[in-house]
Amino acid sequence: MELSPKQQATELIKKSHKILLLTANIDGDSLGSMVALNSVLKSLDKETLMICPDEIPSSYSYLPYLNEIKKDLTEIRNFIISLDLSNASVSKLGYKIEGNKLNITVTPQRGTFSYSDISTKQEAADLDLIIIFDTADLDMLGKLYDENTELFYKTPVLNIDHHASNGYFGKVNLVDLTATSTCEILVSIFESLSEGSGKSLINERVATALLTGLITDTNSFQNSNTTPKSLTVAAQLIASGAKQQEIIRNLYKAKSLSTLRLWGRVLAQIREDKEHKFIWSIVSLRDLEQTGAKEEEISGVMDELLMTAGSAEIVLLLTEKENGVDGSLRTVKGIDAVEIAKNFGGGGHPQAAGFQMTNIGLAEAEREVINKIREIQEKRLGIIK
Repeated sequence: MELSPKQQATELIKKSHKILLLTANIDGDSLGSMVALNSVLKSLDKETLMICPDEIPSSYSYLPYLNEIKKDLTEIRNFIISLDLSNASVSKLGYKIEGNKLNITVTPQRGTFSYSDISTKQEAADLDLIIIFDTADLDMLGKLYDENTELFYKTPVLNIDHHASNGYFGKVNLVDLTATSTCEILVSIFESLSEGSGKSLINERVATALLTGLITDTNSFQNSNTTPKSLTVAAQLIASGAKQQEIIRNLYKAKSLSTLRLWGRVLAQIREDKEHKFIWSIVSLRDLEQTGAKEEEISGVMDELLMTAGSAEIVLLLTEKENGVDGSLRTVKGIDAVEIAKNFGGGGHPQAAGFQMTNIGLAEAEREVINKIREIQEKRLGIIK
């Protein structure tokens, strides 16, 4: 009898020792799921390494193990020194550490060695498993994947996600489209891992990290993706010690002056198209510079835009980056945000999606995206031009 994806994922984790944890996104769900699993794996005496290439917003500082998250694979790379044996053979090899130097001695059996015979390279060390959270495809990992492609081919990948746009790129794909978040999926994994032990793996720290994902991906259970199961899981996590009020205070109530300035600018720049029933705003690099805000402080402003949306069916935020523009979409029920995002190579949830446009300016991206949304709404609303 074939094992279910959850059973396959559980068995893969159980038999692995050296495990790499990755995510392409920084939000409450991806970050919460990664540190929660990291905590559980440590309690199971696994060796772990967490990587996320982006800066972590200070609002998540209450989560455990954040100081252990690295930006690249440097720490698991082997430095390899190669010696060409075409002109000589080796009789003896030795090494000695003197101060801050490692001296390697190669004694030839025949012939001689020269500087031109020496070469060096770096490659990732062997891993038992790579677990990727809340990520639709490997390309979203960017340079992390591009510069270490071989590692992802030779190492089993466990893909844990809840997005309909997921590309099922793993050896095992635990993709649950009915789940509100990746953190919700992990709860059942932790229960499976603890079977037979007589004790739960979900302690206070793990529960807080998991509840972070549920709260952020449902906007405090206000979004339409909130399900009876997500509320039941949330209650279970609070019963396990999750600090719900600490999550709310850090993510929703404590805002720096730079964040407030940035959000004020975004809200002041709202544009409305009443005929096509959508609103949008933009964030330029200059906005970030003048408000003293960091890129990650943009997170959460979409909720503010939604509250001002009125009768709008689509809300769009375009953020200028050094190499292009990022887009975030929110839609009312009945309008698929993913279908809009797909026009620009993006994905996400039916009512919340995103996309990235590279090598394009903010003004050009704004024209292109706005024209596409108008085209979509004209067909949907029967607007005749």
